Amino acid sequence: MFRRLILLVALACPAAAQQSQFGPLVIEHPWSRATAPGMPMGVAYLSITNTGKTADVLLAASTPAAARVEMHQTTIAEGMARMRPLGEIAIAAGSTVKIEPGGIHLMLIDLKAPLERGRQIPLDLTFRRAGRISVRLSIE
Repeated sequence: MFRRLILLVALACPAAAQQSQFGPLVIEHPWSRATAPGMPMGVAYLSITNTGKTADVLLAASTPAAARVEMHQTTIAEGMARMRPLGEIAIAAGSTVKIEPGGIHLMLIDLKAPLERGRQIPLDLTFRRAGRISVRLSIE
């Protein structure tokens, strides 16, 4: 009975089912927005928690759904939004980095097909210490 309840909760709450631990790194709720046909870019969001005692760094990301993935950060200064590329994203020991709308985000450049709601696409994350980690982006 208890196992069925856990399964039902996991199926009813996609975000709860979208958490994976890779050594000290916990990747939660990797997702992207659906795109309209012909849109050349998409965006990916997730959070990364480092439960370890040593910092790690996200060096790169890739997906077969796009020609390349770029790491960016949006900041607002004097009422103007500015987006700048990031060479890497540091994840301090014992901290969480949220890759979310309005802040740090992953740009999916030159999409090969529209991102359709309800589908999933693979995303590979490359870390300095943890190496390559593969997750699935849910298109929401």
